[in-house]
Amino acid sequence: MDMHSPRELALLYRQGKNITQLMRDERGLIHNSNEIIEISYDLQAGSYIESMGEAWMAEHNAEYCQQLAKVILSLCNPDSILEAGIGEATTLADLLPHLSKKISSYGFDISWSRVAYGKQWLQQQGISNTVLCTGNLCHIPFADNAVELVYTSHSLEPNGGNEAAILKELYRVTSKFLVLLEPGYELANKDAKHRMEQHGYCRNIKSIAQSLGYRILLHEFFPSSVNPLNPTVITIIEKPPSFEPAKHILACPKYKTPLENIENMLFSPESLMVYPIVGGIPCLGINNGLVASKFRELISKG
Repeated sequence: MDMHSPRELALLYRQGKNITQLMRDERGLIHNSNEIIEISYDLQAGSYIESMGEAWMAEHNAEYCQQLAKVILSLCNPDSILEAGIGEATTLADLLPHLSKKISSYGFDISWSRVAYGKQWLQQQGISNTVLCTGNLCHIPFADNAVELVYTSHSLEPNGGNEAAILKELYRVTSKFLVLLEPGYELANKDAKHRMEQHGYCRNIKSIAQSLGYRILLHEFFPSSVNPLNPTVITIIEKPPSFEPAKHILACPKYKTPLENIENMLFSPESLMVYPIVGGIPCLGINNGLVASKFRELISKG
């Protein structure tokens, strides 16, 4: 079977086709690859913000974020927060007003278009100090212990088969708490489980976290969930205090080391790769970099 080009996939998406299923079938895959997730989510960029125009969806999102804020503030009053898989920032935008005005907020997503929409959405809500970038959940471009609290909102969802690798990365980046709002496969009914299996959704988050030795404080249904066939379960993981606080935030996605901003590009002295900043958005996906060992010296001479 010949694989469709991204342009053809865009047309099929506008026709209402299930792009992720189509690409899985073309590639003979059971789970979604990073390529499938990136293309399918990028094609639907803008749809989440558009849905905020519907009163019931805006009301649900506000309630969802209020519940999330309540959970976060019951754990700590964080100085910094990161949404991993930020999408179009509709969750973060409604969450931040409930938290400290001095909080440092960050977000990343595999899709550049979604991050770009998210940046615009935050600005429209009067939020301009959030640092956004592109990145991959298995290679998060943030330093160890970079932020006090990391959370997800259905961003692990399409990554079935990569749960352990993603949990390790999320745990590495947080310094205190990891809050996961993800599909609750183990607690779901038969119909919901069947749907999650069809879509290649994540599962076994609690048992995988336990196998990694993480301390789980809570694992139960989240009180605010919009789709009964995709029920949200909240899992809270506490990380022991770290004696090595982060000295930098954004990091080389491969080595987690500092990046240098040179001529509006981000250079990693460790990997000798340079990462572009497109539309004001650092592109720090693991495959976004270009090997340029002489970048620093050649640019400075120019």
